[in-house]
Amino acid sequence: MKIDGIKIADEIVKRLKGENAPKKILAAIFVGDDTLSDSFLKQKQQTAERLGIDFRIYNLPDNLNGDDLRHKVSEISAQEDIGGAIVQLPLPSGIDKQYVLNAVPSEKDVDVLGEHKLGGLLQPAVETFKEIIEREKVNLEESVVVVLGKGVLVGKPIGNWLEGKCKELYILDSKSDPSKIKEADIIVSGVGRAGLIDPNNLKVGAGVIDFGYSNKGKLVGDLSVENESALDRLKFYTPTPGGTGPILVAKLFENFYKLCGRQ
Repeated sequence: MKIDGIKIADEIVKRLKGENAPKKILAAIFVGDDTLSDSFLKQKQQTAERLGIDFRIYNLPDNLNGDDLRHKVSEISAQEDIGGAIVQLPLPSGIDKQYVLNAVPSEKDVDVLGEHKLGGLLQPAVETFKEIIEREKVNLEESVVVVLGKGVLVGKPIGNWLEGKCKELYILDSKSDPSKIKEADIIVSGVGRAGLIDPNNLKVGAGVIDFGYSNKGKLVGDLSVENESALDRLKFYTPTPGGTGPILVAKLFENFYKLCGRQ
């Protein structure tokens, strides 16, 4: 079954519309001119408009060094009328992204990517994962879960959250034994390599939650979707586009509401 991420995101946004919209600004800091990042920001802008949120994009040049970029991020996010701040990834090569992300105060860290996190707030990718497995009634305690990739946006936070929650957990990178994927009940991928996962190599009844995308002109997920009959072997999967992306954006705004409520 193909997960309809747009429908799920719409349900989350409609629920948020029933709450009082934060009066503060949600700031997005965009470094350089990456086309795909710009596309993601437009999705966030559209959701903000639906919710009546003041969403502002701060464009910064890609020739800033790490110290200057961190200073700019700190300066923008410290403003009193800003309730949440996002540093749009990826950052230019050579920049220590964690050094920059840590400049966002924890009480305004909508993406929860800083090293000093507020208790009770999870990263949007983790919340997206939770939303899907709860809707699909997945029993994690009886599931073998494989997480592909150890990136800061997907693999690392989801892998950390899953520790101790499932029957078996394998977090794989390019050097790991790929055979474990054949045993998995749930596969989570955030690698960004088109067609990496062949559904024919997966267990019948497995579920695939695909956060990966290829940025070579269009969005293409890690899961190969060319063979529809092979996809029928899966219990569920998220398509790209229209799968995890819209849910993740909705969860980001959910975090913004929570943070502004605490402030």
